[in-house]
Amino acid sequence: MPAVTLRRHAVFVGHDVYRRPAYGKMHPLAIPRVEAVVDLARALGWFDDGEYRTSPQATEAELAWFHDPAYVAALRAASDAGAVDASVRERHGIGTMENPVFAGLFERAATSVGGSIRAAELALDGHVAYHPAGGTHHGRRDRASGFCYFNDPVFAILRLLDAGIERAAYVDLDAHHGDGVEAAFAHDPRVVTISVHEAGRWPHSGTLADAPSPRTCNLPVPPGCNDDEFALVFDDVVLPRVAEARPEAVVITCGGDALAGDPLTTMALSNVALWDAVLRVVAQAPHAVVLGGGGYNPWTLTRCWTGLWARLSGRAIPASLPPAASAILRGLRCDLVDDDEVRPEWLTTLADVPARGVVRAAAVALRDEVLARTAALREEAAG
Repeated sequence: MPAVTLRRHAVFVGHDVYRRPAYGKMHPLAIPRVEAVVDLARALGWFDDGEYRTSPQATEAELAWFHDPAYVAALRAASDAGAVDASVRERHGIGTMENPVFAGLFERAATSVGGSIRAAELALDGHVAYHPAGGTHHGRRDRASGFCYFNDPVFAILRLLDAGIERAAYVDLDAHHGDGVEAAFAHDPRVVTISVHEAGRWPHSGTLADAPSPRTCNLPVPPGCNDDEFALVFDDVVLPRVAEARPEAVVITCGGDALAGDPLTTMALSNVALWDAVLRVVAQAPHAVVLGGGGYNPWTLTRCWTGLWARLSGRAIPASLPPAASAILRGLRCDLVDDDEVRPEWLTTLADVPARGVVRAAAVALRDEVLARTAALREEAAG
């Protein structure tokens, strides 16, 4: 993919709430994530005055733009009490191994939403707004799902629509299907949703046949997807679909779980492939919000999201990291990645070597089937 240079000023939306312990023990998200990105960017001198913006916490009134007020109240009560009863667990999916209750849960989840609302406002002001703590794309209106308590990408899109945006595109590059966002806007003619994710992976939706509206495009790529296979579907399907939508605004979820080395998926992308894809989507609209998402290997995730900030903000990525920056990566820990699985380059560099590979028949068939379905829908619409 050709490199893209952005001409808009980028801002980073963050908060120190993400430094607090969360999710309990042995949870895939109980690892350093956004805080490590901030620390690494600071070690590299990558925050000029005004570039780092502190996220507000969404109010309960704001949360009710999408979420059921009864669910919002139940989550706050669970967070305050530190526990839930069986009926709440069954009704709202709170207090499970997947979506545990922990100290500060409500504040953390509401801050993620507040950050995405603020990112949308900054995008409307002409910035490229980067909010890596966002991307909780599985959250449902009245239920926690897939480590996601609220659905902050939905709020970014709602804020853009509320400001008068009439055409928005949501592009999800997380390894897991962006089911919650797709469902939220399935019947909204202003929003196109596109999700590239690993076939057969939880939540086991987002198949080729799983398209609730003509504005939905799902691309379940084969396990082990490499950069060349990703480029095939991105160049031939994703970018043309975005361009066809003529979006006034784009919202992108860029999960780090699509990278090689993630313990919860088998996708095998390089971070440079994700960076280039994000920048090419951002270039399609005058307003852009870039969110984080999944990612369960703290080394690959931190390198990816820090490098993405560099690309969005127009900074050069060094071939090797200075000692202070490398020390941050060396200090990371993860129960899901064994010490002998930590590659030396994860400690000393940001940019991956591109993950070139054979474009398998399954990837070509996926591309061809999506294009055929798209052509059939156009013919049907034309009468």
